[in-house]
Amino acid sequence: GRLRARLRRLPRWWPLPLCALLGAAGGASYGLLEPPRYAATSYVVVVPAKGSDPAGALGLTQAYGRVATGGEVLTDAHQAFGVPIAALRVGVRATASPDAPVIEITGTAHDPRTSAKLANAVARSLTRTGNDTAARTGAALLVLSRASAPADPVSPSVPLSIGVGGCAGGLLGGLLLLVRPRERQQTGLSAGCAGVVPAPAPAASGAVPAAGEAVR
Repeated sequence: GRLRARLRRLPRWWPLPLCALLGAAGGASYGLLEPPRYAATSYVVVVPAKGSDPAGALGLTQAYGRVATGGEVLTDAHQAFGVPIAALRVGVRATASPDAPVIEITGTAHDPRTSAKLANAVARSLTRTGNDTAARTGAALLVLSRASAPADPVSPSVPLSIGVGGCAGGLLGGLLLLVRPRERQQTGLSAGCAGVVPAPAPAASGAVPAAGEAVR
């Protein structure tokens, strides 16, 4: 009862700053406890053979973009360059350009050198796999640009994590403010309807007499 009385004395907008403060605290904890992550990118280009249609290289680019993170390429990268297969499956993604025969391979890890090693290993393995079938596809693969160890992490910094957490908490507090008045209004309407009993209708002055009196 005392707790409810104290809560009633608080202003109606008290959930907004509380949720924002909790969200900012959660963002700060994430930014401080989560280790930074680094991303390095290498580029592979699809070169059509002489006499072949250059437009066909774009279609092969999309196909090789899907194959880049497949089991055959990752297994070859693991065996040829000694990179752990689990790190390759989790930390490597490939994106094929829609308007150019270029495949972007990005490696992500907690260490900058490891991220570059992941990207370069997959890029080399992809070129080896594509060049083995170059006679049938009519296109060869070349490493256009090798990945280098990045200097700055790609994970959000502590101030950014605090800002994102505070905004998310403030949004949640605003939703609570929108829900609370509706619940109070519905509760008041239900209580009022339950406590009101309709009174009997008064008899009209010109009412028709009862059947017994009419016979008399």
